[in-house]
Formats: sequence, structure tokens, C-alpha cells
Amino acid sequence: MHEVKAAGKRRAPLYTEEQRRRRDASKWTLVQGILAPLQFLVFLVSLGLVLRYLYTGEGLEAATISIVVKTFVLYTIMITGSIWEKVVFDEWLFAKPFFWEDVVSMGVIALHTYYLWGLLTGGLSAQEQMYVALAAYAIYVVNAGQFLWKLRMARLQAAEDDALAAAQAAGAGR
Repeated sequence: MHEVKAAGKRRAPLYTEEQRRRRDASKWTLVQGILAPLQFLVFLVSLGLVLRYLYTGEGLEAATISIVVKTFVLYTIMITGSIWEKVVFDEWLFAKPFFWEDVVSMGVIALHTYYLWGLLTGGLSAQEQMYVALAAYAIYVVNAGQFLWKLRMARLQAAEDDALAAAQAAGAGR
């Protein structure tokens, strides 16, 4: 457990009490909690298939299908995440606590969309498509790390809030 900062200062809270209440009450929190690990699993499978194709030249169709599936899971989690932000922060995207995560997410979406464009128009060769997918996946890993960090910060904030409330309650009981 982290102690309260010197001179009574605490780090800026990720959620206000009202936002935390809305987060905990929202069905979209559960949706995100299901979609995030699903997306990571799809990513791992797809990454393996893309690397297999690039290394052996085999499995183009499987790699392509996996990237398309990953893209649609990404779009789904982004749409539902935007709804979640609206419910919790009253902003569709770029709420202050998740601003940089949303910025990086836009890069991930742009690269996945560029991949789809290259696939559908023939504007990129199969190998170029795979490299675009790898670039998208690299940025996705950064983005996933950002969200895991925020999840950790939310848990630390909740622990600090609980400890502070317990200390106040103990002090009031004297």
C-alpha cells in the first residue's frame, strides 16, 4: 500500500467518487473486461500467424483472416470503450484521465484501417500488409500497456481511498 504523499498531497485521482460509482455500476465496464483479454488472445494468435507467414511464406489466408478478426475486435472494443468513457466521464473520447491512451488507440486504429484498405484495394502487397499489421500490433502492445498501467493506478487509488476512509473512521471513533 502506498502512503499518502508528504505534506498531505496525493497524486491526482484517476476517478472522482462519482466517476468510480458510475464505472462500477456500468455494464460497459464488464464488456470492456471481457473484450480486452479476448482482443489480446486474438492478437497473440494473429501475431503467430503473421510471423509464420513472413518466415515461411505459408499461411497467408490464415494470417489475413486473423488480422481482419483482430481489426473487428479492435473496432468493437473502441466503440464500446467510447460508450464506457461517455458513461463514466461524460465524454465520448479523450477524457482527461485516458487522453493519451485514446491518442495511441487512434494510431492503432489508423494502422488497422490502413491494413484493411491495402487488403481490399490491393494497394499493398501481401508482405506489405503483414508489415503494416506488425506495426499496428507493436503500437497495440504499447496501448495495452497503457491500459494495464491505468488499471493498476485505479487499484492503487481505491486502496488509498479505502485506507484513508478507515483511518478517518478510526479517528472518529476515538
